[in-house]
Amino acid sequence: MSSGPRLLATSDLHVNRSENESLVQDLHPTHPRDWLIVAGDVGDRVATTTWALEILAERFAQVIWVPGNHELWTPPGDEVDLVGPARYDHLVKAARDLGVLTPEDPWPVWDGAGGPVLVCPMFLLYDYSVRPSSIPAKWSNEAALEVAREAGVVATDEILMSSDPFPDAAAWCADRIAITEARLAERPPGMPTVLVNHWPLTPEPTRILRYPEFSLWCGTTASADWHVRHDAVAVVYGHLHIPRTTEEDGVRFEEVSVGYPREWQRHGLVRGALREILPGPVDEGPDPFTAWAAERYARWARS
Repeated sequence: MSSGPRLLATSDLHVNRSENESLVQDLHPTHPRDWLIVAGDVGDRVATTTWALEILAERFAQVIWVPGNHELWTPPGDEVDLVGPARYDHLVKAARDLGVLTPEDPWPVWDGAGGPVLVCPMFLLYDYSVRPSSIPAKWSNEAALEVAREAGVVATDEILMSSDPFPDAAAWCADRIAITEARLAERPPGMPTVLVNHWPLTPEPTRILRYPEFSLWCGTTASADWHVRHDAVAVVYGHLHIPRTTEEDGVRFEEVSVGYPREWQRHGLVRGALREILPGPVDEGPDPFTAWAAERYARWARS
C-alpha cells in the first residue's frame, strides 16, 4: 500500500442494508489527499444514496460517482418519484451539491502517484447485447429476453427502472454511448485514462456468472474495445458482486463491488471495501481471492 495519496475505488455499497450502512460509516482515507471512486449502486433510494455520498465527500479529498441500476430504480414510497433521465439528472444535481463529481462534470486529472491520468466517470447503461453462448447475437432483444424469462432470470430493472422518454434501456444506452464517445474523442492527446462505469465494459467478466442469462443486463458490446482505444491504465466497474482483478489486452480491470451482506460476509472482504487503483496494488503474485472467485462462480455455473 502506498504511503502517499491514492486513487481508491468501491461500488455496490447497497446502504439500504443496515450492515452496509455500518460498513460505509467505517470507510476512511489513509491520506488527506486520497480520492475515492464510487462506481454505482450506492442505494435504492435518493435519500440513502445522498446519505452515503455526503459521508464519503466529507472524508475524501475528492469523490467521483457514477450511477448504477439501483440508483435509477423508482421504488414504491420513494420521496423522489422521478424516472429515467429525469431521475438521473436529479441525482447528478444532488451529488454536485455535495461536491461529488459525476459523469456530467469535467473529467478530473489524477496527478498523484501513477499519474497524470484522466479519470473518466461514465454512464453507459446496457442494451442486451452482452449474451451467453446460448443466445445468438443475431436474435432480437425481445427474443433474448424471452430466453432469460424462460430460465427464470429477470433483472429487477425490468420492473423498477423506467427509461422514459426513451422507449427502452437499449435506446437510452445508445444515447449514452454517443455522448460518452464524443467526450472521449476530445480528451488530451496521449493522456492515459482510468475508465469508470458501473457495468462491465467488456463481456469477458460475465463469463463466470452463475446465471449466464443475467449478462443481458451487464453492459454493452459497443464499449468492448474502449480500454484499448482510449489508452486505459485501469478499468473500474462493479455490478457483478464478484470483486476481483483481471487483465484484458494488458489492461488491469478491477471489479470493486462490496455487494450484499450475505455475499461479503462469506469472503470477509479479504480485499477490503476500498481497492487501490493508483498507484496500484503491489505485485505480490496471483491474487488468491481472484482465483477463488473465478473457481467458485465457475463451479456454480456448472451445477
